[in-house]
Amino acid sequence: MNIDVYSPDSYLNGIPHKQFQWLRDNAPVYQHPHPDGSSYWAISKHADVMAVSRDFQTFSAERGFVLIDDLPDSTLEMARNQLLGMDPPRHAKPRRAVITRFTSSRLKALEPQIRAIAQEIMHAAQGRDTVNFVDDLAGDLPTAVICELMEIPRDMWPQIRRWSDMQTSASDPDLGGTEEEVLQASIEMGTYGFELACERKGKDGDDLISLLINQEVDGELISEAEFASLFVQIAVAGNETTRGLISSGMYQLLQQPELYRELEAQPEKLPSAVEEMLRWTCPLHYFRRTATCDTDIGGTAIKAGDKVVMLYSSANFDEAVFDQPMQFNIERKHNPHMAFGHGIHLCLGANLARMEARIFFEEFFKYFASIELLGKPSYIRSNSIHAFKTMPAKLLPR
Repeated sequence: MNIDVYSPDSYLNGIPHKQFQWLRDNAPVYQHPHPDGSSYWAISKHADVMAVSRDFQTFSAERGFVLIDDLPDSTLEMARNQLLGMDPPRHAKPRRAVITRFTSSRLKALEPQIRAIAQEIMHAAQGRDTVNFVDDLAGDLPTAVICELMEIPRDMWPQIRRWSDMQTSASDPDLGGTEEEVLQASIEMGTYGFELACERKGKDGDDLISLLINQEVDGELISEAEFASLFVQIAVAGNETTRGLISSGMYQLLQQPELYRELEAQPEKLPSAVEEMLRWTCPLHYFRRTATCDTDIGGTAIKAGDKVVMLYSSANFDEAVFDQPMQFNIERKHNPHMAFGHGIHLCLGANLARMEARIFFEEFFKYFASIELLGKPSYIRSNSIHAFKTMPAKLLPR
């Protein structure tokens, strides 16, 4: 089989399941060519992806960041200041600062606020006959939630989403831009985060920015510069992946209308259904690590400096772990999916994303009697982001 899981064109119809299946069966640690003439190791099996995720000493996020493509030096230093691009011990302080703001009790206290935002979105959509489900419904909730948590002025919300899209979907001609434009978007977003941190430093606000910038970790405060990089990661992660989860999850339910009606009638099944949506849609295809020393994965020799790419959207369909992985099963009992990664870089917003998706569907079922697709959804052209950019639909309000 001709294997190319690098090209963004390979993802225009969704996860390239046939290629991933071949890799798991024949070359689970596969030396994949890169267009620049180099190569990287594509890791496709669940057990190997978990092992690499756990071993941060051997497999570094910081040395080359988390993207397959090497970043220009001007961008790399900035990227390394994002939490997902840090190794211990640098990683510990900002992660602890954030994790204390996403505890179960704090998330529970947020639920009424998130539900009110969802209701506002549903109410606005009731007045529209047709929608792009991705932008008009699925995308509005995560943008509104993360911006509300940080008390970002409402007139800046569209800009936050534009900055986010520019950075996550650079390879899509409809959403991205030139390398310079993408870099500029990142700089502008980080600068905005820096300005917000400066405004709220030393004040007693209870928004997420104030809580993070004024919180001591190991006797030290997060600096404004550290927060700027943290801001970019929180805002981008809070937008793109949850939007993809909700829109792709809804699409899958519409492919099996009996499941849609089952969840509509029994919303208590939504938590399990959301886990299966996460496994099935896997909003991020991969993250990269860089080997810090000579080692091996599954008996294959890896040299120091080699790129190792963990294919989450392959691991989520590994037959060695998941019973009938190509079946979308909302009552799946054993579901150790990798949609949020694993190990020290497990997504900090995982439970917030779960809550947002659950509340979205609960409120959608209350506000709308049905939803009908008006055309085939189109995927973002990306080997990194797994999500629709358009999903035309007709809504029938109750």
